[in-house]
Amino acid sequence: MLDIGWVELSIIALITILVVGPKEIPRVLRTVTQIMRKVRGMASEFQSGIDELAREAELDDLKKDIEKTASRDFASELENTIDPTGEVTESVREIETSLKEDPRESSETENLVEAIQESAPTPPADEPEKPADKTGEGA
Repeated sequence: MLDIGWVELSIIALITILVVGPKEIPRVLRTVTQIMRKVRGMASEFQSGIDELAREAELDDLKKDIEKTASRDFASELENTIDPTGEVTESVREIETSLKEDPRESSETENLVEAIQESAPTPPADEPEKPADKTGEGA
């Protein structure tokens, strides 16, 4: 972690013995280890706090994306995808209006019916059956 070798450790130990003295070294080492534990605990607590903030920020982004998706108008997007020019919609509306009109009031319908009746051939009248010859004259 700090990349300290044996040479550096021996120099630190020699300076500690000269400054503190051999009698106080166990107490100093205990104090240093307690301080190191507290520093590590604070560092891990800080790291977990940062991780929690990152998760919350990520969740906020996901929440915004979900709300954005929920507020979209999928019907209009689908309509624009299927019929971007509006031709199909206009055709359907024309058909609906023509179906809603009263056929008795529509002159177009009357003209169409008359044209069909005029163009249809008239069926021939039924011919009466010829009576059978009772005299027995034949071939």
